Amino acid sequence: MDAETQIEGFIAKFSEDVAPQIRAARAEMRRRLPGAVELVYDNYNALAIGYGASDRLEDLVFSIACFPRWVRLFFYYGAELADPAGLLEGEGAQVRSLKLPNLSVLDEPPVRALMAQALARAVQPIDPTAPSRSVVKSVSARQRPRRPA
Repeated sequence: MDAETQIEGFIAKFSEDVAPQIRAARAEMRRRLPGAVELVYDNYNALAIGYGASDRLEDLVFSIACFPRWVRLFFYYGAELADPAGLLEGEGAQVRSLKLPNLSVLDEPPVRALMAQALARAVQPIDPTAPSRSVVKSVSARQRPRRPA
């Protein structure tokens, strides 16, 4: 089975409300990040789709994490970003995120500034002339339900 078919199967597990949000967020991230390698992890807690310069986890810049009721945008090195608007959530040593109730959030100036800053600080810059590709990295045998109870 090819990666695209697998990914669509992962997304199809979600509700009719969330699955279209995931597809739209994925399409928008691919549009905004030409040349990015898309890494897909169908994990226990969430479907995580990362974007970076290679298929190595340390090269990720962003990811979208898909939960039964919402989608979040993660900044892999978000703890290092200047966030004067206080949009980023999380208290870990590295990752920060924000909720994506709709894709218009990505066009808000403070979010655009965070994304630009994250791209500028990328460990390995994404080459926009490279071919984009999707790689399914892992599928957990056990998963929490993908639809709200």
